[in-house]
Amino acid sequence: MEDRLKGDAFYCDNMITVKEDAECTIYKMKDGSGEGTMTCYKVFPGIDLIYNDFHMQNCLSKFQPKVEMLGIDHCKEGRIEWQFKNGSYLYLEEGDFQINLKESHDIGFGFPLSHYHGITIAVYIDKATNSLSKAFGEFSIDVKKLCEKFCSNNKTFIMRADKSIEHIFSELYTVPDTIRNNYFKIKVLELLLFLSALDESEDSEERVYFPKRQVEKVKLIMKYITKNLDKHFTLDELSTIFEMSLTSLKLCFKGVYGKSVYAYIRSYRIHTAAIMLKETNANITDIAGRVGYANPSKFSAAFKKIMGMAPSKYRKQVV
Repeated sequence: MEDRLKGDAFYCDNMITVKEDAECTIYKMKDGSGEGTMTCYKVFPGIDLIYNDFHMQNCLSKFQPKVEMLGIDHCKEGRIEWQFKNGSYLYLEEGDFQINLKESHDIGFGFPLSHYHGITIAVYIDKATNSLSKAFGEFSIDVKKLCEKFCSNNKTFIMRADKSIEHIFSELYTVPDTIRNNYFKIKVLELLLFLSALDESEDSEERVYFPKRQVEKVKLIMKYITKNLDKHFTLDELSTIFEMSLTSLKLCFKGVYGKSVYAYIRSYRIHTAAIMLKETNANITDIAGRVGYANPSKFSAAFKKIMGMAPSKYRKQVV
């Protein structure tokens, strides 16, 4: 990001620079939950393109730009959690595209599924306005008008990426190194031009903002059920244990993790079993019991449905 993500633009205690040259700067973050990488390319003065690859749960970035900044984010894989100053949470899922002024949140962001891959285009408004005007004259895109259009009253604009936007981003994920720098310029201009013509009133999607108290309880529920994989809980039981209404539990859990409680735990059980098949010599019946399947046949059927093959075949292929 601007100033190489240092100084006035970005603060992160657990961030280190692992590479810095004329083309890009690569940053790594690490904590007890995993690590992440941000690869930052300066496309124009005042406009950076960042590839985000995270395999961790949280990034306590304390993101506090000292200049006006427009952030454009595209989620390719996983989920990203934004925490706002008012204590509410908002979630982006695969295929989502969002625009906001980064001053609206400075607490941090997280990754409920412990992985996230996507692109951020950081537009430092005054500097970008000047550089685009000098480079393209009358063709220049009015960045300040984009801010007014999509972020009036400090709102966040979110939409499912349609074919036009998905086309722009899909090519950014696969650009050949030999044409990378010039290609970035073309694609960023294409995106900004497209946004200039987009009807935000028709394309914006209303998303639910979840209060902090609900999100914290849902995360405790997730930890509780994943630490007790051999047990089965009903939603009513979880609602009672965590003193959370059934409706709020269902809505907030799906909002945070992208799946219902039962779908999430079913997937978690099978992927945990897959790790055991790969890393231990425990027999399949024992593994099935550890992840909550008393019936090995039901476990085998569930495993095949999610992993595409029977547990025995999976073990032979990965060991």
